[in-house]
Amino acid sequence: MIGEGIHEDVLRALVEQHAVRECLVARINGGPEWGLSIRLGGSGARWVPVRSRRESMRTWASLTAVGRFAEGVGLSGFSVEL
Repeated sequence: MIGEGIHEDVLRALVEQHAVRECLVARINGGPEWGLSIRLGGSGARWVPVRSRRESMRTWASLTAVGRFAEGVGLSGFSVEL
């Protein structure tokens, strides 16, 4: 789960448990697509990408689409890296 990325259903559960510390949205490899990563736990925690069922990282075509997904899973906000 966390070694490769985190699936949407697990993310929903972590959000409900208030276990998600930070969320970051950034372009994938400088391209047009966006990815969402979360940080759990203490200060030394690493970023874990949200993944799709088939890919190691789920991507979105726009920040608006990421925002809709984040709202749908219960995230209250995220930082954007341009």
